[in-house]
Amino acid sequence: MTTALITHPDCIAHVTPEHVDDQAARLGFALRAVAHLALVKVEAPLAEEASITALHDAEYVARIKSSIPASGFTILDAETDGETALCPTSWPALMRAVGAVQMGIDLVMSGQARNAFAAIRPPGHHAEAALPMGFCIFGNVALGARYALDRYGLSRVAIVDFDVHHGNGTQALLWDEPRVLTVTSQQMPLWPGTGYPSETGAHGNVLNVPLVPGSGGVEMRETYERVVLPRLDEFAPELLLISAGFDAHTADPLAELNWHEGDYTWLTQALCDIADAHCGGRLVSTLEGGYDLDALAASVAAHVKVLTERSG
Repeated sequence: MTTALITHPDCIAHVTPEHVDDQAARLGFALRAVAHLALVKVEAPLAEEASITALHDAEYVARIKSSIPASGFTILDAETDGETALCPTSWPALMRAVGAVQMGIDLVMSGQARNAFAAIRPPGHHAEAALPMGFCIFGNVALGARYALDRYGLSRVAIVDFDVHHGNGTQALLWDEPRVLTVTSQQMPLWPGTGYPSETGAHGNVLNVPLVPGSGGVEMRETYERVVLPRLDEFAPELLLISAGFDAHTADPLAELNWHEGDYTWLTQALCDIADAHCGGRLVSTLEGGYDLDALAASVAAHVKVLTERSG
């Protein structure tokens, strides 16, 4: 068995304005950080638009497509944070970001890979059904969960989002989906201001685990061991998806948690244990945030190294 690395140059061609933290260099740093690892490299395909309208409003998808500029940038959320942008080459990147997660699911479900890492941009976990925000336009991982349910007839898919910012989009897109358990750990208080423990989903299918600003790996490990891992064990997923944001790192400029590379190693091992126990190891991880380039590279390398070690 192997670990698949799924990516495409189109995701680097998604260029953003200089003031936006989600720069193309992020993906370049991440890819160079894992170049030495034993990975099977797979080209991310273009997703079909029909798979996106499974969760996003068709009118919204059409609006995004028609907003691709001939030159320069289109700012999609100018009335809010003004940081979610399109450039002339964004559409293929959007479609390949969704397609990469779907390909990862295909590979692990078919047994061609034990696990996979989708190295993509733009990220997706803030995008809601008809609302782009936080650099995110389509809900890559949420759409992956829906794809797995529809394509493979699964009845239990779990998502773990350890990005420092709450995955409000993933939560909203899957709020009414009882077959998906969405677990997020995030700094609170912090933008976007959602992710309270009282937000539990329409079917008790959402678990939010706030982390206190200034806390570090010790607190994270205790919280996961006490709250998250038992809930995942109880749910017994048939497939585990990860929204892998690396902005909880102590060096990241956008938040105030104090994780280090070793914490990502520990957490990845713990999630692989869940996948081994319930999913036959089937796990697909997808890049979300992380905005200090060196910290991002080191953390991605730590995360993916564990995936390769567990795929043997």
